[in-house]
Amino acid sequence: MSQNSQLNDIKDSESTIEKHEINLQFHWYALGFGTTYLLSWLFPGIIMWMYIQFLYIPYFLNAESFIIIFSSLEGIIVSLCFPIALIVSYFIHLFFVAAITKFWWKITERISPSKNGIIPRNIPSKTLNLYHIRSFLIKYPKHAFNKGPFPWLITWLYNFIGCNKIGKGSVIEEQFGADKGIIMGENSYIGVNSGFSSHAVDGIFGDISYFKIKVGDNVTTSALNCIAPGVEINDDSYLLPMAGATKHNVLKGNNYYFGVPLRRAFPRKVMKYLDLSEDDLKKAENFKNKRINQKKVNNDK
Repeated sequence: MSQNSQLNDIKDSESTIEKHEINLQFHWYALGFGTTYLLSWLFPGIIMWMYIQFLYIPYFLNAESFIIIFSSLEGIIVSLCFPIALIVSYFIHLFFVAAITKFWWKITERISPSKNGIIPRNIPSKTLNLYHIRSFLIKYPKHAFNKGPFPWLITWLYNFIGCNKIGKGSVIEEQFGADKGIIMGENSYIGVNSGFSSHAVDGIFGDISYFKIKVGDNVTTSALNCIAPGVEINDDSYLLPMAGATKHNVLKGNNYYFGVPLRRAFPRKVMKYLDLSEDDLKKAENFKNKRINQKKVNNDK
């Protein structure tokens, strides 16, 4: 078959594929973001307004002199409690951000639950629409928690909403992924600026691959690691900087990994890469064995 005939066959096959516009459903986006943003600030705003109106203004701003403020018990208490009131109001804001997002998230899950698979983009479906809606709903909560003064609460947010399952003692640094479809064990660490993405678009206008990422216990990813959908990282895995795993890659664990795609790093490579000595490796190995033995003892109990 000539090259021209092959190109014509490809064009004919492409022309038979029916294309559809994505049903964006802007009412979902407006309702989800509007209620999350406005209601989450409404209640702490009322609390701060009442505090300022009935306590801060009478006993602090309207005090007859500066000396009276710090000589009266009311003035001292009101001035000292102002930052506490701000912090409490901010925590209330974060809680309502999470609670309202969870409300909408549960509704979308009832309509079309999240599940592993390929989501076609050339046919209209509830799965495709709600995938985009859920991706939008989680963006503001993730930003509010990551960019705030208490970024370590991001793991609580994910567990509370139910978009991820993060084990006890695990840490997720700020990154552009890891906002849904991540199942993570205990005492694991996802480094800064990594990308743990349970979903990926195949090509520019291709289908969406959605497969959950599983991370075991005591897994450490250093920084700038890219993990594709369907990857499984078993216990005691250590990913060196800028290492990446392709779709459905399975790491057996109990080892160091580097490069793109990921591959095992033998002791000499680890020593060279991290500028370590043999004594450092022995100390790390002894510490790891001690932890494994302790874990076995705890499981036996």
